[in-house]
Amino acid sequence: MARASNLPVDPARIADVIDGLAALTEPGRPYTRRAFTALFPAGRDFLRDRFQAAGLETRIDAAGNLVARRPGRKPGLGTIMLGSHSDTVPDGGRYDGIAGVAVALEVVRSLADRGIDLDHDLEVVDFLAEEVSIFGVSCIGSRGMAGVLPAEWLSRESGGLTLEQGIRDAGGDPARIAAEARKDIAAFLELHIEQGPVLETEKRDIGVVTAIAGITRIEIVVEGRADHAGTTPMGSRADALAAAARLVTGIEALATSLSKGPAHFTATVGEFSIEPNAANVVPSRARLLIDARAEERATMDGFAASVERMAEAVAHETGTRIATPRRISDNMPTPGDALLLDVLDAACETAGASHRRMASGAGHDTAFMAKVTRAAMIFVPCLGGRSHAPEEFAETDDIALGAAVLLHAVIQLDEKLQKAIQEGA
Repeated sequence: MARASNLPVDPARIADVIDGLAALTEPGRPYTRRAFTALFPAGRDFLRDRFQAAGLETRIDAAGNLVARRPGRKPGLGTIMLGSHSDTVPDGGRYDGIAGVAVALEVVRSLADRGIDLDHDLEVVDFLAEEVSIFGVSCIGSRGMAGVLPAEWLSRESGGLTLEQGIRDAGGDPARIAAEARKDIAAFLELHIEQGPVLETEKRDIGVVTAIAGITRIEIVVEGRADHAGTTPMGSRADALAAAARLVTGIEALATSLSKGPAHFTATVGEFSIEPNAANVVPSRARLLIDARAEERATMDGFAASVERMAEAVAHETGTRIATPRRISDNMPTPGDALLLDVLDAACETAGASHRRMASGAGHDTAFMAKVTRAAMIFVPCLGGRSHAPEEFAETDDIALGAAVLLHAVIQLDEKLQKAIQEGA
């Protein structure tokens, strides 16, 4: 790995931002600073102070995102945007999102240190509520910036607060979200901890993210028959739980097989319930919910078709009734922009960072920015692949190397984006 002393960025400044935000946590709950709760504005104030000290112009946009701007030399070329999010999940999140915001600011500082002026405007963004919020939905700020925040979400309520009022309290203007959807962003880049063990295991510095996996959630309901657990012969039952258990193990086996292919795939039965849930009653009903994630849509469609066939077979074998599995949510994969991926590969070489291409199994704000601009991500290693836990940890030098990669990428993009536009690419 490259040594911090050789990097064109300052690891201490990155650590200052990460440590400063980590200190703003609910008492006894490291690291908890959720959007729409009392501590979140303190984190925003901290970031605003750091942005302004770096000479950036700051504002809150209509969707409640904190945006800091460094004007370019050629107005009208568009904006290169960097950033991530500063909100956390409960009880865990020292680096998740926060590293990306700290690195974006460091890129700006490093450009200033070197007297480099870009032709494009450069913006740093702290997206509002990337994590699942108190309103049960995520990526609120990036959806708003992209103009795809569902209007009906504004009426969602938690503890007497609506999302509409929550955005307003964060400084946004819900009535103007659609009107302010961004059309001027020329490219968006996000650094994030991997939240998985691949880079650490392979001793790679950087993951260049080829795609953010599409997420499909499939509900299966098994209808059996309630009977006395002590008197009903084993061969005379329609046990909904026994049938559901076959489905769970079958889904695991199918997902394991698909995961051995060239593209990323996972599937998890993350919700499971039975009725009547009594020790002396044969279960009459079971419900399970599959969370499936695929880098390639064809893999997801094949998985869903296989699950349907599996459900039909299990119903026949167990004497239960299983309705056709229902997709209750279905998001397409988001590929990284080809030009940006090539630029990031080249930037890794310039920074002396070992790297590999890989998919993201987790969702990120980048997926929504990709709806309005070229977008891509890089990953840096995290200890043991742990995330969404107090033990989440990433080395400052690893994050700083990621910052160097983004710095080189931004400098390259400032030139390459103009050529791409001229060539119609």
